[in-house]
Amino acid sequence: MVLHHECVVALTPAAAQAGALPGMRRGGISALAPHAIMLERDVAAEQATFEGAALALLQYTPEITAAAEDTVLMNVGASLRAFGGPRRLIRRTAATVRALGLQASLGMAPTAGGAWLLARASRRRRVLRMNHLHRHLDPLACGLLPQARRHHAWLQGLGCNTLGQLRQLPRGGLQRRCGSALLDALDSVYGRAPQAHAWIQAPQQFKRRYDLIERLEHTEGVLAVARKLVEQMSGWLTARQRAVPRLTLIMEHERGRHARAPTLLDLSLAEPAWQADHLVNLLRERLSRLTLAAPVVAVVLDAPETVAQPAVSATLFPEPGNAGVQRARLLDLLTARLGRERVRQPAPVADHRPETANRWCAALDKPPALPPVPVLDRPLWLVDPPMPLQMQDHRPVYGTPLTLVRGPERIESGWWDDPIVVRDYFVAEDADAARYWVYRERGHQDARWFLQGLYA
Repeated sequence: MVLHHECVVALTPAAAQAGALPGMRRGGISALAPHAIMLERDVAAEQATFEGAALALLQYTPEITAAAEDTVLMNVGASLRAFGGPRRLIRRTAATVRALGLQASLGMAPTAGGAWLLARASRRRRVLRMNHLHRHLDPLACGLLPQARRHHAWLQGLGCNTLGQLRQLPRGGLQRRCGSALLDALDSVYGRAPQAHAWIQAPQQFKRRYDLIERLEHTEGVLAVARKLVEQMSGWLTARQRAVPRLTLIMEHERGRHARAPTLLDLSLAEPAWQADHLVNLLRERLSRLTLAAPVVAVVLDAPETVAQPAVSATLFPEPGNAGVQRARLLDLLTARLGRERVRQPAPVADHRPETANRWCAALDKPPALPPVPVLDRPLWLVDPPMPLQMQDHRPVYGTPLTLVRGPERIESGWWDDPIVVRDYFVAEDADAARYWVYRERGHQDARWFLQGLYA
């Protein structure tokens, strides 16, 4: 239960079954449910949670504002087609709210006030036409409208119990008795007067902190908290049309006398991303291989660097399956699961020697840029080290005597770091027409032949 000024303001279903009611004092709750957990209301934490929810919902529309009674208003008129229609948009919004660990009542209507009232009324919550909205609002109780609550007793005395009956009262008398605020609210709800909103502006940087009520000793709990922060970051990135090439998850431990340095988890990506599901999957893989050195008391998600989101393909026939994105996600997943140093890619080197013309680097690193070079006929498989070949009738032998079909290609290089390489390379065929890459040493009295590579 949550207490504010020693009175209950929120309670769980279990506490309600024990007899607790909103407004009861601490002493009464202790008598009814001695084992109940009572927490003081934290207004700052509530505000941070509300701001986090608004950030997460920015992935659906940039026009979001805060309203009274813990309400988030979203202008989704331009987002319906992008997300597959009203039903799918509502489902995705509800899933995002659940991922944040929150409960919400959703409503959709042509007016912001109408959507808010439909959500509060727990009736049909999706109305798309104005004439249908009027029909669904008229039966609702007047008490749902905040501006009418202070005049509830007077309206009941008149026999006015619904919004439809409130609309039928003479406007002049209603304004003299209740003021213009009630009429203005009624007009905005029914679409007779425009509403102006101050849309939330996404911050320039993203670094969100989540302080825990209890210590976490397992990474599964850390992942649940990280998912909430990633949802918020995804909304922030979408609103700013940015993506993250890397991010940092900071797990803070005890402070004070038993203070320990925080545990850092750096996540680098093959391609910049902003989708929450993809980032959460990568964090799950990394956290599953992490052992916490101490209990976690706070989790921080930091996006120190962002880049512009990749442009959507404008081709008439886009590549099926978006293979580039799928490849990048596969690299991210393999790197998170196996480790950065175990997923590698070739990094060509500007060197004519075959054995030194390539290096290996991490798959997420960008290989060094090379100047344009002509395409050379090279085998896919190199023999390391080169295999000495026997000679028969002055011809190299590998299974059968080899016939030289192309060459020579002379390579003289390596004087600056290794013993100089002086070779003549040939493409050779055996009796079965299989091709090989062979070379003959130069600069020796008894020149030897070696097998360097095999063609596919």
